[in-house]
Amino acid sequence: MADNRPTLAVEGLKTYFFTKAGVIKAVDDVSFTVGRGEILGLVGESGCGKTVTGFSVMGLVDPPGRITAGRILFDGTDIVGLPDEQMRRLRGRRIAMIFQDPMMTLNPVLRIDTQMIEAILAHEDVGRKEAWRRSRDALGQVGISAAEERLRAYPHQFSGGMRQRVCIAIALLNKPDLLVADEPTTALDVTIQGQILHEVQKLCRETSTALIWITHDLSVVAGLAERICVMYAGKIVESGSVDEVLDAPLHPYTRGLIRSVPSRNPRGRPISQIPGMIPSLLNLPPGCAFRNRCPRADGDCAADPEISSPFAGREVRCFHPHLTEAS
Repeated sequence: MADNRPTLAVEGLKTYFFTKAGVIKAVDDVSFTVGRGEILGLVGESGCGKTVTGFSVMGLVDPPGRITAGRILFDGTDIVGLPDEQMRRLRGRRIAMIFQDPMMTLNPVLRIDTQMIEAILAHEDVGRKEAWRRSRDALGQVGISAAEERLRAYPHQFSGGMRQRVCIAIALLNKPDLLVADEPTTALDVTIQGQILHEVQKLCRETSTALIWITHDLSVVAGLAERICVMYAGKIVESGSVDEVLDAPLHPYTRGLIRSVPSRNPRGRPISQIPGMIPSLLNLPPGCAFRNRCPRADGDCAADPEISSPFAGREVRCFHPHLTEAS
């Protein structure tokens, strides 16, 4: 019988940072699943909790932050609180992450070939020659020419975009079951970005790798992901298929994000903006965190809205969603 269990199931995840100024609820009751071969887009403004969600899945949250509640089920096993040695065996082989800053991944005093070969030998019993060949091919996959020569270079000899491509290649080396990508193509030009997206889609299709793509770029998610989760102030406020969410958003915040994309506005018309700023996670307003910026807010929004499912496959955290437009 086929195993229909998702590669990753996050249930009620809460990741808080306990600072002298107070408790920062960076991730507050977040739940989602990612199936085998599925690409999930996690989108929202800077500071909404996207990256901390990815770090929580990877077990990379350092003090004063910690996971205070919830489960992270990877292939059916809860990895919250897993011993460091067991997490190290998972990381890089079955679970990999592409960081937004390539210098978080690359060691500045080691050559690229040393770092890539070690990433393979740490998890697989293969010869150095085979590991070198796979490293060379991986660099070619991400658009780096003269791969054999580049393998002998050091990180400082690469541009920022080239370093990011090396990091993407390292993450893809062991064909992980789950890949968490934190805005990995931000520093790349459009041509290379398209090549990376193609390679990532190919990886997911051929090896059933599950992918969480963290970004603020809705245009990338539209062409890459199958489902989307929209985050705001540490919570997921809307989720569903990419086409349904982008064509008929339910949450006023999602609608504001889409309307602020320049390509969605007629020529000559000022770009629509969401008024105000995302609130400080140290001083969140009572009730719905978006209500001070929301055109549909009323007295009901003084309470904290629960997740509801007005349509099959759609979820929204709002008292006054745009139901008419989505029906």
